[in-house]
Amino acid sequence: MSSFFSRLDPRRGPWGAAGHALRARVLRTKPVESMLEGTGTAAAQGARLAKVLTTLDLISLGVGSCVGTGMYVVSGLVAKEMAGPGVIVSFIIAAVASILSGVCYAEFGVRVPKTTGSAYTYSYVTVGEFVAFFIGWNLILEYLIGTAAGASALSSMFDSLANHTISRWMINSVGTLNGLGKGEESYPDLLALVIAVIVTIIVAMGVKNSVGLNNVLNVINLAVWIFIMIAGLFYVKGDNWSEGQFLPFGWPGVLKGAATCFYAFIGFDIIATTGEEAKSPNTSIPYAITASLVTCLTAYVSVSIILTLMVPYDAIDTESPLMEMFVAHGFYAAKFIVAIGSVAGVTVSLLGSLFPMPRVIYAMAGDGLLFRFLSHVSSYTETPVVACIVSGFLAALLSLLVSLRDLIEMMSIGTLLAYTLVSVCVLLLRYQPESDIDGFVKFLSEEHTKKKEGILADCEKEACSPGSEGEEFAGPPTNTCGAKNLPSLGDNEMLIGKSDKSTYNVNHPNYGTVDMTSGIEADESENIYLIKLKKLIGPRYYTMRIHLGLPGKMDRPTVATGHTVTTCVLLLFVLMFIFCSFIIFGADYIYEQSWWAVLLVVLMILLIVVLVFVILQQPENPKKLPYMAPCLPFVPAFAMLVNIYLMLKLSTVTWIRFAVWCFVGLLIYFGYGMWNSTLEISAREEALHQSTYQRYDVDVDPFSVDDGFSYATEGEGYPGWGPSEDKGFSYQQMAGAKESHRTSSRSKSKGRHKPPSEALIANDELDYSPE
Repeated sequence: MSSFFSRLDPRRGPWGAAGHALRARVLRTKPVESMLEGTGTAAAQGARLAKVLTTLDLISLGVGSCVGTGMYVVSGLVAKEMAGPGVIVSFIIAAVASILSGVCYAEFGVRVPKTTGSAYTYSYVTVGEFVAFFIGWNLILEYLIGTAAGASALSSMFDSLANHTISRWMINSVGTLNGLGKGEESYPDLLALVIAVIVTIIVAMGVKNSVGLNNVLNVINLAVWIFIMIAGLFYVKGDNWSEGQFLPFGWPGVLKGAATCFYAFIGFDIIATTGEEAKSPNTSIPYAITASLVTCLTAYVSVSIILTLMVPYDAIDTESPLMEMFVAHGFYAAKFIVAIGSVAGVTVSLLGSLFPMPRVIYAMAGDGLLFRFLSHVSSYTETPVVACIVSGFLAALLSLLVSLRDLIEMMSIGTLLAYTLVSVCVLLLRYQPESDIDGFVKFLSEEHTKKKEGILADCEKEACSPGSEGEEFAGPPTNTCGAKNLPSLGDNEMLIGKSDKSTYNVNHPNYGTVDMTSGIEADESENIYLIKLKKLIGPRYYTMRIHLGLPGKMDRPTVATGHTVTTCVLLLFVLMFIFCSFIIFGADYIYEQSWWAVLLVVLMILLIVVLVFVILQQPENPKKLPYMAPCLPFVPAFAMLVNIYLMLKLSTVTWIRFAVWCFVGLLIYFGYGMWNSTLEISAREEALHQSTYQRYDVDVDPFSVDDGFSYATEGEGYPGWGPSEDKGFSYQQMAGAKESHRTSSRSKSKGRHKPPSEALIANDELDYSPE
């Protein structure tokens, strides 16, 4: 009977084999140990990025990338057309929504600290290669458009200060082009091209130069902000906030304004691209993300208060609100002071868009998903100079040929998609079994020990030696690096290693929060909100937990609960997408209170609540990190909802352009990246290396000399090396299996016959564990 079912295995057919091979490739994950010093991309390229950035530098980068357009443009636009003085509330709501994504980014910044690439690297370590490439490719689009839009905006600002003499000279000397963007007549913006080239040179010359210029511009911005606050106090009028004037458009206007204000906070993810250049990424990244968002909120709210108190909301100038509000009171000198701040703000936003783009390209090229020459790091400037030049050239060309209006419409879709994925990853990882995320804990422990003791060699040996793993577990080789469709310590295992609880010491990051022998979380480490809830409810707290089916302190996640959370998160994502689509495109039916529309909305809300509650019933992993997103699963779930809603609010033309960009990315990945990634090359080398031991144990050589590399055909397998379709891409399994083959190849070769193919497939069924 078993032989009959083995013949039905789809892996026996050529299409089934190809499908399993493709699935293994697109879902393979990057080992977190490869990001230890000396094992990463930088070491392979012979040069490394300079580790010179402090926490203050990271805060400056985050604030600079956000505050330019938000303070000088968005505040006046939302106040006049959407919310009136209620723009203050709109900014607060938008800040809360941004912080939800920010805390998820901060947790990943702690989980994978020594990395560049932001959400690309995070998803490569946790979700898989294809999703990582997709996110990284769209981050490149986002930064590319942001750089071109910043250069165009700065060019328009200089043209406005010069009474449009620059644009007139361009039209008279160079001429106009028809059909750009929406088809309006436009001139090639040579000034924007020059600006983009200059900023590219600054970024390529070194991170110190880039951050130094960024800090100077932020100081100018800060000085102008202080001037606005002090000078504006002499012209404020409380009548502008009189009864009925604070919320002239009502709460719907406030919420509509909040959706627009949210884009003013986009840009803090630049901090997550500096992991290799930060001196202390474990602490700097989460603190910098939080501090930059709070700083931006303070600037936006304070400026909005002064603006709406100085000028009635319906008299605000939408083009340059802060400059014109002083002109309305006859203070003409202030206009030029604010203009200096506007130039500094837009320039630092331009720098904030160009700075992370070459670093994402560098990370992807270093992993082999983009052309590897892009990962070259200059030994003189210690920057990815080739990626800087290429990205700057593309941004300059885009700013030359495409109008500012079309560039603005393309902004934010890639960033919102990255925010959504990071929230999904946090939600998944926190509910996976302990073995699935031990690699992060081990990685952090080694980094902490290295920092305290300075023994790099011992740390790398502890983390990377396959021999130590084999001695510790003393069993058959297992998948320790996370290909999801392969046998592993846990079905959804994504990371490396197994923590040794018996060797915890005071330097271990879990010391004091986890029991040294059982791994059980200590009572003192309880969440502060949970402690307050216990005090509020009293003894009924435990009874309520039992009735609701919430996990107890001794409950630990298992493979089954991990699968449950994964399924719920995927269903939650799909349901939120449908819900937001109906809210946006079926708004008329909802406003008319059609019974079927209201019933459908209520039903979807109930399903979302049920899915979140099912996730809440699953036990969390007790491991503690220096920073963790609070209030799971509510924070990541709400962040997903906000980001999906804002993505669907974008225009149809933007989605079409986005689809074209994604199609180009798919051609690059399936034509180049999949076959040249570091994991692919490592798998081929491991397979060829293992064949030198296996060829003495079998009668038939499983590798073709003519082809250079091929998998064993059906019926030519041998014990310890399963069917080609399933075992051929055991990328993370091979390292663990190699030592086992070395020690056992001599004993295996004695008196052994070749088993039939049916037995091989039947044995493989025992190892194969579908997701």
